[in-house]
Amino acid sequence: MSDKPKNTENTEKAKQAEQAAPRRLSVFKTYKLYVGGKFPRSESGRVYEVTDSKGTWLANAPRASRKDARDAVVAARKAFGGWSGATAYNRGQVLYRVAEMLEGRRDQFVREVAEAEGLSKSRAAAQVDAAIDRWVWYAGWTDKIAQVVGGGNPVAGPFFNLSSPEPTGVVTVLAPQESSFLGLVSVLAPVIATGNTAVVIASERSPLPALSLGEVLATSDVPGGVVNILTGGTAEIAAPLAAHQDVNAIDLAGADEALAKELEIAAADNLKRVVRPQPVDYFATPGTDRLTAFLETKTVWHPTGALGASGSSY
Repeated sequence: MSDKPKNTENTEKAKQAEQAAPRRLSVFKTYKLYVGGKFPRSESGRVYEVTDSKGTWLANAPRASRKDARDAVVAARKAFGGWSGATAYNRGQVLYRVAEMLEGRRDQFVREVAEAEGLSKSRAAAQVDAAIDRWVWYAGWTDKIAQVVGGGNPVAGPFFNLSSPEPTGVVTVLAPQESSFLGLVSVLAPVIATGNTAVVIASERSPLPALSLGEVLATSDVPGGVVNILTGGTAEIAAPLAAHQDVNAIDLAGADEALAKELEIAAADNLKRVVRPQPVDYFATPGTDRLTAFLETKTVWHPTGALGASGSSY
């Protein structure tokens, strides 16, 4: 009988079996656009290479075309009625569900943000945690913003005069180029929190966290078409969207000065609301500026009437 311990023999057998097993090839992910609640390939069939901060290849991302941009606007417009007509409380529940789903996939986003932006794991984790908290922040504002920016107005006459905010409509969002996830969430969440629908152009250099966010939105009770995510050349996609007659507003957060000027001129054709790019600390607690940027104000007049012969009114 051999004097070799039994557990040592088992270990050696396990090593031999591992060496004899064929080497497994990892499954490469095929990234797609997110339009109308579905994941189509780009109409153009084009892709481009996405690399990390050291130039190492990460994946191929779809290069969206003008046709993809138009399809995204159609999807956003179709979804606008249902989303804007939902109660503010319900929209808050949906946004909170997004935060829950992101929390469950936190490790994935930490890895993707670290690769995309060349950050350490701890710094990437701080970005992801801040992004999740940002969803919660805006989820809490959905049923409160109307009380802050609306209300009764004093007028000289026997009238009630009430103002209330309403969503602008379809909003194009150019996501920040250098903040692939936290910056993206910071400009997207307030748009949909107030009842608008969005066509998002992800960071051209670091689009993967945005495409993964699309997968989260698809499983988070967000109706299809409320958020549509396109990747590719920012200028190429933004130009037709800025001139599109069915786009009501545009956020130029991810545009440089020259591109922002061109898009602002194109947006003037149908009087789009425009938010110009500006330095932003995305870690800072956001105010209500981005919530109110894409709201219209509806004012209603109604006669008070009279009570009794004395002419007193209510």
